[in-house]
Amino acid sequence: MKFEPYWLATAPAFEAGTAGDPPTRADVVIVGGGFTGLSAALTLARAGIDTVLLESGRIQGEASGRNGGHCSPGTAQGLAELVDKYGAETATRYYRAYDDAVDFVERVVAEEQIACDFVRRGKIKLASKATHVAGLARNYEALRSHLDLHVELLSASDVRRELDTDQFHGGLLDPRAAQMHMGKFGTGLATAAARRGARIYEHTPVTGLNPLGGDRFRVTTSRGDIEAGKVLLATGCSNHGPFDWWQRRVVPVGSFVIVTEPVPGLLDRTLPNRRNYVTSLNFGNYFRPTADHRLVWGGRARFARSNPASDAKSGRILEAGLGRLLPALKGVRIDYCWGGLVEATADRLPSAGQHEGLYYAMAYSGHGTQMSVYMGNLMADTLMGRRRVNPWARQNWPALPGYAGRTWFLPVIGAYYRVKDLLY
Repeated sequence: MKFEPYWLATAPAFEAGTAGDPPTRADVVIVGGGFTGLSAALTLARAGIDTVLLESGRIQGEASGRNGGHCSPGTAQGLAELVDKYGAETATRYYRAYDDAVDFVERVVAEEQIACDFVRRGKIKLASKATHVAGLARNYEALRSHLDLHVELLSASDVRRELDTDQFHGGLLDPRAAQMHMGKFGTGLATAAARRGARIYEHTPVTGLNPLGGDRFRVTTSRGDIEAGKVLLATGCSNHGPFDWWQRRVVPVGSFVIVTEPVPGLLDRTLPNRRNYVTSLNFGNYFRPTADHRLVWGGRARFARSNPASDAKSGRILEAGLGRLLPALKGVRIDYCWGGLVEATADRLPSAGQHEGLYYAMAYSGHGTQMSVYMGNLMADTLMGRRRVNPWARQNWPALPGYAGRTWFLPVIGAYYRVKDLLY
């Protein structure tokens, strides 16, 4: 078993990075080489803007290259829950943003001719308990009535035709969901940005951000200073660097993934339609097949940060869960295991805008593949003065009480959600 992300291990190397030290000036400096930053760099470079992207490690080395490979519409909450909390107008605006985001990813893949196995096969939300069927039905009604979406409510017998298991009590099928090879997409996105003129510097951490008036900043890096006309932070939930304000609002929570050996025959029998799948428990699972006939199986497993020991322990938990929920795959060889960080916010919604002169987009709360690409493009347009509606602008984004970057409370939260899964 390899303790590294399958997406990164099997992607072509990024060879279009800029050698040498960064320049002393740039129109825009982007901090962070995940999908948000790379998408923004591509948009800016297409417009002829002098753009420098700084990444502390390798491009897409964190969340963008460590996720479960889903590119699905929908927020962390169901539409019915959003309507209850924010009203129908705001809730549908949030939901439509995710529809637009999936469409945008598909458009980028086509325009830049990125070979990343992009395909739309749909997603099924699976009811892990009989009591969860009512929630799926309620969300089905909300999607039909507020957005007129052609989703399908599945019975337990319908689900058994989709999956070779009797562990689920129903499901909600959304045919618009997509999947792709995250590593190939990230390399392709970065290469496209560099081809258009963006200068991308890997292994160049930012250590200081000093205002020079207006939107201008002196960006201090491990390899010298850059005077930037504007700065876009696309750092995710990084706890390294001068990002204290954001660190008090975004909590990094570990999520873990395993990938099986190629099992084409078993996949044909076990999940013949090869969709994206996610279960309804808080400590649930998300899974999907790959183009080379593996199964990607992820889940929270434990409320813990990712490290080698934690990844190994979580991998064993995930492997046991795989054998329990999809018995035909019990005992297949696990080839890859890794952990990553989900950017959790109090309301489980993204945030993007400007704070004290610094532009930012982050906090995708486990639904970032499509939204990060979309928001990179939107924020790039914002930096260029193009007027667009930012769905994740916040008038007030309070810090999390008692949180300053140390996740001491995660085991307590984990225990709460385990109890919740047992009782409801």
